[in-house]
Amino acid sequence: MTARLAAVAAPNASAARAGVRTAEAGGNAVDIALASMLVAMTTEPGIVSSMGSAFITVWAKGEDPVVIDGNVVMAGKGRPDSAFGGGLRDVTTTYGGGVSMKVGHGSVAVPGAWAGMGTAHERFGSLPFAEVLRPAIDQAREGFAVGQAGASYLALVGHDIYGWCPDSAARLVPDGVVVTAGQHVVDDELAQTYEHIAAAGWRDVYTGDLAQRLVADMDAHGGLVSSEDLATYEAQVRTPLRVGLEDWDLATNPPPSVGGPMLSLMLTALASRRRRDWSDIIEIQRAVLSYRRGVHDVSPDLEEAGWRALEQAQRYGLEGLPTSPNTAHVSVVDADGNGCAFTASAGYGSGAVVPGTGLQLNNSLGELELNRLGVHALAPGTPLASNMAPSVARTHDGRVLAIGSPGADRITTALMQVLNQGCLHGADLQEAIDAPRVHVKVGGALERTAQVDHESDPGIEVAVAASGLPSYDHGPRSMYFGGVGAAYLREDGELEAAADPRRDSTALVTPTSA
Repeated sequence: MTARLAAVAAPNASAARAGVRTAEAGGNAVDIALASMLVAMTTEPGIVSSMGSAFITVWAKGEDPVVIDGNVVMAGKGRPDSAFGGGLRDVTTTYGGGVSMKVGHGSVAVPGAWAGMGTAHERFGSLPFAEVLRPAIDQAREGFAVGQAGASYLALVGHDIYGWCPDSAARLVPDGVVVTAGQHVVDDELAQTYEHIAAAGWRDVYTGDLAQRLVADMDAHGGLVSSEDLATYEAQVRTPLRVGLEDWDLATNPPPSVGGPMLSLMLTALASRRRRDWSDIIEIQRAVLSYRRGVHDVSPDLEEAGWRALEQAQRYGLEGLPTSPNTAHVSVVDADGNGCAFTASAGYGSGAVVPGTGLQLNNSLGELELNRLGVHALAPGTPLASNMAPSVARTHDGRVLAIGSPGADRITTALMQVLNQGCLHGADLQEAIDAPRVHVKVGGALERTAQVDHESDPGIEVAVAASGLPSYDHGPRSMYFGGVGAAYLREDGELEAAADPRRDSTALVTPTSA
């Protein structure tokens, strides 16, 4: 198969190189994104794993865009009422200024990432799935150096989240000492698991040997995930939200995701204004995120609430609205004009590992910000809230942009600001990503509880003072504000990739077409 030209933005250098390797093998944008993310899931312990959520936005040339929704869902089908509320450990960390969460087997939601990746590959992939997995297999077996972002997070949570489970502790807290940046980690069990999936197929996670191992571990430790949960799980293929930004047509994650609708609300409000300065950004974030915290996140039906908010904002503007660091993102555009944006998350991590497999489990049922109605309050099978908003945009002259970010509730605000700079103001892609950021943190339903978190910048400080809101300066280029990655096909056919200096992100382009 002929090598393919592509631009790749990934969470670290190993993941980006896996994308290049896949492009050189002839893989298309989706193959490349999957291979890159699988290596990120291998080399970013504590940040992301394959046993969580995946949202994959694909816009193939000449086709309509789609979003493959591999979100986690509430577990517990077939479990007795007495099983709910158990298997949980309370953890409070200093991460992000203080985060409370629940970990343990009871915090594990039904994982959707493998179904999401498998569905995306079956629909759009060109290489065999085993070949897409090969870079991750090799990376797990050869080992990798722990990155700075992962090490910083593990330094804060390593003992509390990963120290209680022997399998996790052996990997991340060996001999009672949390791994540090640059430390070499090898995971033969994970390599063997990937090889098993390459041979048996991704559905083994849901109906095969791996499913049986996962459920047995849940049964032994008070977890909720059942055989029925896994066997009935299906990734959803959704029609994305579309947002017009000058000459750009942006496709992003639709309801029941929260991230896509909130990003759409912010961008639509920005595009309608003649001036778009820091004061506008703060005002729009405050309005949208106050609505989200006070109304949207406590709605029993997130899909209906998302569409209602979009309809009200379209009709009346922002006045019509009723008043997890641990994600990874890959962006890929190939020279044929195919775009793929892939965001994945395992929450803060449950600390649990499926014994003998190396598969780190999510703690999505223990992320309090995603479970506003209460822990274990949802009916089994209900999708959880998600901040993820992988997006692909096109113009009539052939430009293609794939973009996304990790960063919990800062995902939407980071993307809003980068897209504002790049699509509405015509800034260079890397300059748009490098620019300082703000995030309005809303502590409750009332707007007066808002605080402006920001990076150091004189213009932001003036706008914050004018807003009258309390503020917190995180210094320059803090990883708190996400890690935007973007891949871009220009109108002249040249490829470009840009990575965020706030994290260990890496941008690579395969040999140019010149």
